[in-house]
Amino acid sequence: MACGSVASAQAVPASPAVIATPFVSPLASATPGGVLTTAPPSVVPYGDPYLWLEAQESARALSWVKAENAKTLSVLQRDTRFPKLFADALAIGEAKDRVPSPQFLNGSVFNFWRDATHVRGIWRKTTLANYASAVPTWQTVFDVDALAKREKKNWFWEGADCASPQHTRCLVYLSEGGEDAVTVREFDLATQAFVPGGFVLPRGKQNVAWADASSVLVSRAWKPGDLTASGYAFIVKKLARGAALSSAKEVFRGTKADVSAGPFAVRDGSGHLLLGVNRGVSFFESETQILTPRGLRKLAIPAKAGIDGMVAGKLLVEVKMPWQMNGRSFAPGSLVSMDLAAVLADPVHLKPTLVYAPGSRETLDSVAMLRDRVIVSINENVKGRAFVYTPGAGGWSRVRLPLADNSSVGVVSADRDGASAFVGVTSFLTPSTLFLANTATGSLAKIKSDTARFDASKLAVEQHFATSKDGTKIPYFLVHPKAMRMTGANPTILYAYGGFEVSLTPNYSGVLGKLWLERGGVYALANIRGGGEFGPAWHEAGLKTKRQRIYDDFAAVGRDLVTTKVTSARHLGIEGGSNGGLLMGVQFTQHPEMWNAVDIEVPLLDMLRFEKIDAGASWVGEYGSVSIPEQRAFLAKISPYNNLHADVIYPQPFIWTTTKDDRVGPQHARKFTARLAELGKPYLFYEVTEGGHGSGANIRESSFTSALAYTYFMQKLMK
Repeated sequence: MACGSVASAQAVPASPAVIATPFVSPLASATPGGVLTTAPPSVVPYGDPYLWLEAQESARALSWVKAENAKTLSVLQRDTRFPKLFADALAIGEAKDRVPSPQFLNGSVFNFWRDATHVRGIWRKTTLANYASAVPTWQTVFDVDALAKREKKNWFWEGADCASPQHTRCLVYLSEGGEDAVTVREFDLATQAFVPGGFVLPRGKQNVAWADASSVLVSRAWKPGDLTASGYAFIVKKLARGAALSSAKEVFRGTKADVSAGPFAVRDGSGHLLLGVNRGVSFFESETQILTPRGLRKLAIPAKAGIDGMVAGKLLVEVKMPWQMNGRSFAPGSLVSMDLAAVLADPVHLKPTLVYAPGSRETLDSVAMLRDRVIVSINENVKGRAFVYTPGAGGWSRVRLPLADNSSVGVVSADRDGASAFVGVTSFLTPSTLFLANTATGSLAKIKSDTARFDASKLAVEQHFATSKDGTKIPYFLVHPKAMRMTGANPTILYAYGGFEVSLTPNYSGVLGKLWLERGGVYALANIRGGGEFGPAWHEAGLKTKRQRIYDDFAAVGRDLVTTKVTSARHLGIEGGSNGGLLMGVQFTQHPEMWNAVDIEVPLLDMLRFEKIDAGASWVGEYGSVSIPEQRAFLAKISPYNNLHADVIYPQPFIWTTTKDDRVGPQHARKFTARLAELGKPYLFYEVTEGGHGSGANIRESSFTSALAYTYFMQKLMK
């Protein structure tokens, strides 16, 4: 997110995002690790009979989707439990007493809000004092529903970058149907209208940064073919307000072999500015070019490092690999600072100062900039902490914010121009609470708490550890009734993600609590490798051909739940989305006997063609590439689409995706389903027609998808 942004748009390569916790023939022989050893099926991609399903919105594919949706809805929507589940989920999603997520901007507090009246949403503002009141009054700044009606477009809000030098000008990002591709328009906060003759960038996967009051840096497809294999831009140009795209002046050119190249602008509350270009060599490795008085120059930070922001003329950089510079060594996961003036004078011979270094069970979670200080949140053994760091003549000092233990802690928004920040605290059973931290006075005040959405009085949370195949201890959280009997009959959902250094921490979910926990269900959250719970090394342990470790970790947690008699295969279901959907597909094919329900959400499943589907090529750094023989052999071994067998008994999965997903794409889920149908295997498939890479385009659609998922779990695990 650019400094000063109110929300971020999907303008640069993104991982297959984490989906929020739940909305959610004879057996082959197996090795001791449980991996199927039957002969592989015919290689599907060559002569693939389901390539036609990759045509995202073709009439034939959509006709197939319509027929499959009808079959699934006849099973799930007609269940007598579905109406109540849907009503409960919708009531939570549209509740008027939800805590509005605040964002500091220009001395006001902004919020983007959706409900039954504002389906697409409104962007609104109020004062800090009014926001802290019991019932804030809001002024609407931007009405997406009204714009969509006026322009007869299916507009969806994707964020606004308001880090302009004028302070009142914003770049508003809008997508049609919730895609990652966006249209960008210049908007004036003072007049609450689009700027006449202002910036208008037509639809595309693009990245924009304010250069000065009258120009922006833009990366996009300037002409056909100006995209990398990942589908992202690699040419950056400078565009003046009111000028035609054809008149933009080239600033930087990467290569088509890159993942992407995009501009950035970093500003602090003291008026310092750093402009540059980030060239994505791979998903996790980049080259940072900064604009100096002598033009663009390469910044000599590691390939696995990134600029987090700037405070009082000090540039903050997060380092994700070992780094030695100026006689000092910095461990992966460290945060360092550098004087901006020195960096601009000599971007090669840097003089970094340590701000934060992780302990053995710690990882850096977020960094938020204030005018003179920085708030850093960390995870310590998957539990949150937050500290205020202040620069001084002798380096950086820190003070811990006195927030509850055994919770997740995150900075919701920080005032770049002041000393205040909103800090959120959440856990599985306690409604999310918002605090206002004043770092100048050291005060911390509780501002708002969400309303309890379910009865947690009879529930408990524990942290356990399972032992993976290689002996690694894998932590997982277990949420269960206090009076749970260890009979192996408790209906249990196990959730995980396991990729892209994404950390999963305790989080209050009213939908999970109301639709599952309150009805007697058990929930487990596994912190498997591939995530970032214990720093870069935890992630890198499962990269590319080492990825089987991730799948072994998840299976180990599943076995631990059975061994301890929390549940049994008959009552154990699993859930994951996006990269977690791939995880579900692998568990479905490698361990079909371990689960009775598998919820596969917006997934990757054809790992021999993932590089050719939507943004898939950008994730080669995570998964590997079929162009490298060793990596192709591994991908063929784990690819769910390519490892379905006619002679294996599988549980009936619930597979769902979205038509408008232009990141992972619906192709994976469609083809996997078609292959199951070909083999005569039971399945349920549902495709949401809008909403991009998620569960739906609005609260109602997301609530509907949630109700379908929990109905499925109840049918499989509770009956």
